[in-house]
Amino acid sequence: MKRREFLKDAAVAGIGLFFPPGIDAFFTPAGAAERTDLVVAHGASPGKITMAAIEALGGVRKFISRGDVVAVKPNIAWDRTPEQAANTNPEVVATVVRLCYEAGAKKVKVFDRPVNDPRRCYVQSGIADALKPLGADLSYMDERKFKDISIKGQALTSWPLYAELFEADKIINIPIAKHHSLARITMSMKNWMGVMGGSRRQIHQKLDESLADLALVIKPTLTILDAVRILTANGPQGGSPGDVKKLDTVIAGIDQVAVDSFGATLFGMKGSDLGYVRIAAQNGLGTMDLSKVKIRKIAV
Repeated sequence: MKRREFLKDAAVAGIGLFFPPGIDAFFTPAGAAERTDLVVAHGASPGKITMAAIEALGGVRKFISRGDVVAVKPNIAWDRTPEQAANTNPEVVATVVRLCYEAGAKKVKVFDRPVNDPRRCYVQSGIADALKPLGADLSYMDERKFKDISIKGQALTSWPLYAELFEADKIINIPIAKHHSLARITMSMKNWMGVMGGSRRQIHQKLDESLADLALVIKPTLTILDAVRILTANGPQGGSPGDVKKLDTVIAGIDQVAVDSFGATLFGMKGSDLGYVRIAAQNGLGTMDLSKVKIRKIAV
């Protein structure tokens, strides 16, 4: 779909979007913003709302240049189907990959370090099949490619992280918004646990501080938060259809702290209710206060 078709089809009225009471106060009226920091796109097609969100931020070519090697990091951690909302929606991932190639990317690498068997996770998530016709480099992580990275954070002074993430020209984070038993909600910053080597359980003792520390060294070019379906309880793995709520929404932005702060509102919370968002904001890694963020709402 071309840019002019999006401008024709995307209505900024926000018809049908689900948000907690009071959240509308954060949205910028149509035509009033000099800039757009976050885009919240709603519609029946995961692919179309992803395209519309990126277009509203300035288009994919604002982020991806010809010849770029792009690292795309979805959540593919669990042996679950898309309907169970434990992994990133495959249509959202495929749309981002396709747009990167259309912008002239040389290679798009997609990877995660799953908790369950990677072979089953990649297939059951629907991501393997969705990427097959696009020529993306969907690979299992190679343990030899984890390299110690100096972090110098509050909880992490260094940690083995996946080298291919840092070797890429551009990084796109595509987490899913879902309940998490320890972090309360897992979204953008929590998704970086999927590039950690070693025993990730060790960071659970200081989880919020550790997640904020990862944001010191991992700087995504773009973040697309998948809220097509959100897991409202029994996360991060889920499994019960009763825990899944269909919102048909994606949130796109550059500031991962702001993305997570807005994502918290989908669960009836504020960004300040999440320790890692609060610490990251205090450390100057992004904006938690949504009143200072220009948010555009569109329906496709």
